[in-house]
Amino acid sequence: MMDSTTVAGLVIARAEDDNPGIIFSGGQYSHRESVAMAAQRAAWLLAMRRPGPFHLAVLSDNSLDYPLWLEAAAMVGAAVVGANPTHRGEELARDLAHTECQLLVVSEEYFPLVDGFHLGDALGVVERESDRVFIPGSSDAADALRPFGDTHASDVVDQTITPNTLGYLLFTSGTSGAPKAVICSQGRLAGIAGVLPQMMGLGHNDVFYCAMPLFHSNALMANWGPSLAAGGALALPSTGKFSASGFLPDVREFGVTYFNYVGKPLSYILATPEQPDDADTTLTTCFGNEGAHDDVAKFGQRFGCVVSENYGSSEGGANVNRTPDTPPGALGRAPEGTVVLDPETGVECPPARFGPGGALLNAEECIGELVSRTGGATFEGYWQNTEAVNARVRDGQYWTGDLAYRDEAGFFYFAGRDFDWLRVDGENFAAAPIERILQRHPSILLAAVYAVPDEHIGDQVMAALEIVPGHDLDAQEFVEFLSVQEDLGTKWAPKYLRLTHDLPKTATSKVVKKALRAERWNSDETILWRPGKDLSYEALDHATIARLNEATASRVL
Repeated sequence: MMDSTTVAGLVIARAEDDNPGIIFSGGQYSHRESVAMAAQRAAWLLAMRRPGPFHLAVLSDNSLDYPLWLEAAAMVGAAVVGANPTHRGEELARDLAHTECQLLVVSEEYFPLVDGFHLGDALGVVERESDRVFIPGSSDAADALRPFGDTHASDVVDQTITPNTLGYLLFTSGTSGAPKAVICSQGRLAGIAGVLPQMMGLGHNDVFYCAMPLFHSNALMANWGPSLAAGGALALPSTGKFSASGFLPDVREFGVTYFNYVGKPLSYILATPEQPDDADTTLTTCFGNEGAHDDVAKFGQRFGCVVSENYGSSEGGANVNRTPDTPPGALGRAPEGTVVLDPETGVECPPARFGPGGALLNAEECIGELVSRTGGATFEGYWQNTEAVNARVRDGQYWTGDLAYRDEAGFFYFAGRDFDWLRVDGENFAAAPIERILQRHPSILLAAVYAVPDEHIGDQVMAALEIVPGHDLDAQEFVEFLSVQEDLGTKWAPKYLRLTHDLPKTATSKVVKKALRAERWNSDETILWRPGKDLSYEALDHATIARLNEATASRVL
């Protein structure tokens, strides 16, 4: 008998449930209907299975077929590989070959991304005629499923599935380097899925709006899995993916009560024109991470809901949770054994000290890497990547790769990724505190701060600023804004500004800083700079760009 300790158990528990299971534009399926359709797909998976890792890649937006394949794979013990459609060419081919996929579900829209590619020995060359490839909605797909039309969940569910059964291979965002495939067992996802509804007070009457991509851990762990565990309905966005302008219409059409996010969706939704009836919806609860502190407060007020933020790694090694007394800008409190360590010495960093206006006085000594001294036990590893595993877990401690600092009261603050250190005039500091300050400006939607080479030694601060639609950034007014920010460190004012209306982002709205760092000041977009030490910006001309490129040609960050 399957139970709630596995995802397969969560699926089977819905096999006779006539409550809404999946809601989509124009219709809905009950849980009973969705499990029946998933069982049909599960039978196809078993018929197509070959020796070796039972891995199924799904390359699609949040289509109706995606959750059906998630349910199908869970029932037969296949691992779903979340293929990222923002990856291209050899990068995408490497993802699928590395994870040894033997079957591929790919939407018509994304088939050209893999057409003709050899994706490893198990999957071979991708062709429309291949029996290893399933294109939802095609006549071949309908023919492939037809023999399994009368399949019931009890006919296909693998009774040998345990909490340790591999359930998912989820690629990290790759904002700083090559993506790694995070291992997630059925037991880990089922455990998270069971806890979140209890924590957020969600049940079978709730509608879980899943706008974050289902190939990412946030959607699986904060939406799809919890919707199964709670018996609620999964609502799929009308466009198949997150849309700021489509958010509120979807909430109203589907009767959404719960929304999860990661990254910057709150910022984009808040940038849409405000309407007097924005709070007149069914939405009550939002849960996510990496939202700007001001946006969290504004979103809750504007849309009449409660927004809860937390910090958690896809790998499951560490977490920090916001509490009611969490001060502005802080992540919250963490379980016992969570510390900030100097990555070079392994010594715990001293608490942060703050000056007037909240200025961080001892950034160089208080910022280190966020580490869980017990997290090594919950981290399940990366697929076929021992080097990356050893970088994460050292001496039984889980090193997150994220920079942080902690105040005297024990509240943690995010300071960026481990590549977000800058060293200007001999002083070390992190990017995230600067980004939080810049995003206070009413014309700046998002700010990405990163290091570029100084002409002589060390780094300079560069900030790429995504401007609010319909706004402009006046250089003199921006200088006046910087001059009154009491918590802006003396070395923190950006040397270079890149003005844009579209920062490069992953599918989960995380800014891809490696692309910005590589381009530096070489862009067709507007680049401003401060030629001297004073706060005064002017356009960067071609002659200066050429000189900077020559002076820093050998510098790689």
